[in-house]
Amino acid sequence: MSTFTESARTALQLALSLDPVLCSIVRRSLSVSASACLLACGLGLALGAWLGVARFAGRGAALALLNTLLAVPSVVVGLVVYLLLSRSGPLGALGWLFSFQAMVLAQTILVLPVVTALTRQVVEDAERAHGEQLRSMGAGAALRSLLLAWDERYALLTVLLAAFGRAISEVGAVMIVGGNIDGFTRVMTTAIALETSKGDLPLALALGLILLVVVLALNVLIAALRRWRERVDGAVVHSVPAGAAA
Repeated sequence: MSTFTESARTALQLALSLDPVLCSIVRRSLSVSASACLLACGLGLALGAWLGVARFAGRGAALALLNTLLAVPSVVVGLVVYLLLSRSGPLGALGWLFSFQAMVLAQTILVLPVVTALTRQVVEDAERAHGEQLRSMGAGAALRSLLLAWDERYALLTVLLAAFGRAISEVGAVMIVGGNIDGFTRVMTTAIALETSKGDLPLALALGLILLVVVLALNVLIAALRRWRERVDGAVVHSVPAGAAA
């Protein structure tokens, strides 16, 4: 217990003193996860919104595949990206293996199904509520997906935050494709695993505390967005005249 207390005290000192090594790892971790989320959300929001309104042969199989990808272990994603970026792989000429770009690619592939599936569910629920009205106005599937996604933009913000939380807490894929190289590809999760195995508990605890703070902040933001959206929706409903609502 004394060892844990001493390690926790040292960890707090490292975090509060803005230790250069600690700050470098945190900045790199945030940069990798933010870049991956931007790429994944750019494609996932569009694809998920389209899947939410489109009806086509094989849609059930596509959704089953999407749900399967949600459960793929991160180490499997890391292995696939490693094979793609290795010298004998189809993307080996890029020279991205054990680099910042490789970690971004791995996290993008890992987060993309999450963004797509959550967006699809949000837009599909909105389609059930308002799709008939849009179809009566002649809106096609592509236009309906854009309009409904914009109408549910505040709900989709929670999707972005959830995706970032998934990315920043990931360890398996970035460990495989990044190599955990000190000063280049070491991020919070891989550093925690390494420092714990080395016995450097203060640095591992400091990184763990910062990671917990980041995840907690994301959850607080998600809850705040939901409450704000509920208040806005409630204000809109109460502002509609009784005659107009009828």
